[in-house]
Amino acid sequence: MAEDREVHVQVKFFTKQKQYAIPDTPLTVPVDVGRGQLSNLINTILAESREESSAGGVQFDFLLDGDFILTSLSEHLQNKIISAETVFDIEYVEKQAAPRPEQSLEHDDWVCAIQGTKDYILSGCYDATARLWSQKGDLLVTIPGHSAPLKCVGWIRHDESEPVSSFVTGSHDQTALVWHWRRDTNDVDCLLSCRGHAASVDCVSVSPSGEQMCTGSWDKMLKLWSTDCTLVEESKDTERPSKKQKSASTIQTRVPVLTLSGHTEAISAVQWLDKQKVVTSSWDHSLRLWDMQAAQQTTLLPGTKAFLDVSYSQLSHMLVAASADRHVRLFDPRSSEGVVVKCAFTSHTGWVSGVDWSPTREHLFMSGSYDGISKLWDTRSPKAPLFDMKLHEDKILAVDWSVPDLMLSGGADNQLHIFSYSAANLATCD
Repeated sequence: MAEDREVHVQVKFFTKQKQYAIPDTPLTVPVDVGRGQLSNLINTILAESREESSAGGVQFDFLLDGDFILTSLSEHLQNKIISAETVFDIEYVEKQAAPRPEQSLEHDDWVCAIQGTKDYILSGCYDATARLWSQKGDLLVTIPGHSAPLKCVGWIRHDESEPVSSFVTGSHDQTALVWHWRRDTNDVDCLLSCRGHAASVDCVSVSPSGEQMCTGSWDKMLKLWSTDCTLVEESKDTERPSKKQKSASTIQTRVPVLTLSGHTEAISAVQWLDKQKVVTSSWDHSLRLWDMQAAQQTTLLPGTKAFLDVSYSQLSHMLVAASADRHVRLFDPRSSEGVVVKCAFTSHTGWVSGVDWSPTREHLFMSGSYDGISKLWDTRSPKAPLFDMKLHEDKILAVDWSVPDLMLSGGADNQLHIFSYSAANLATCD
């Protein structure tokens, strides 16, 4: 009886990481080969070309037609409906290292808002305070000022060459407050009280210039504000209040520059795309794009369930949106086609409460969910996340990836978790 013959295919390997390049000569491999075997093959070729041992070589991931090969090559071909009667160009990249847990910063109540900078972390808590932390996990200052739980925070200006940083906090008390922090003395002063919303200020985003900010609210309105504190600072210098003074006379009340309506339910998230365009997500099952200079809505992107968060990538120019149906969806806001949803990422078992793109790698983003898990995704691997980060003991309320090597998540377990993701690892992902 004739033995079954193993089916082989021809492949050409290539990589953008020059230190791992091999000749692009076509090779014959079994069609049922997996990632581990392909990785061993690349290491063997590298070892032969360098005349060294291949033991303990580099682990690689492989992409065919822009998608990671997560199963055997034969299964991947079947799922992609690709004929095996051709020579395949397979890209290989160094396998990503897992994010590493670094710190857990305890709060007195739910951590519902976070944003990092190169040196510091700003958090908002349901105990009506904001907190400033060092990246090492040291609590620098706790900031009272709101009369109800915080819902959002955002850095306005932070430059290590300047002595003062500024940031904004938004709250259930219907206000957004603008603060100045003098780092040398660790003094924090509230300069502006932005009033105009008729319900909770649930989200905030600062323009690229730092001169304006947008807020979204449970009242369904999108509002534009000026962040200029020059006149307030001059007034405070003239009055020379005492260091501990918190007089309301030193806080300027500010009204919005612009109010835009269109959403039919609460606005859950807002983000600037560029110096004049803004995207919002809402409980009304839609994403909307706005031109703030023209003061009008330009695009409506419908969904099937409430959107709880949205993030825009300056690198890929794509949107990811978190939904109450447990999915994350990838949108191309530039698309002129009827369907702008490019992909859905399904792995969470609870509402997806937060999403944020990597600031340095166009394919990577993170998500957080009511299932208590944050996940690292690659848009080239839509069927499975790269890694699960399981530290929270309750639902995740916010995530942040503003700093390339720091992934942050805050939750209803009163914890802010910090994961490090080194620049060296990120460099392998292109």
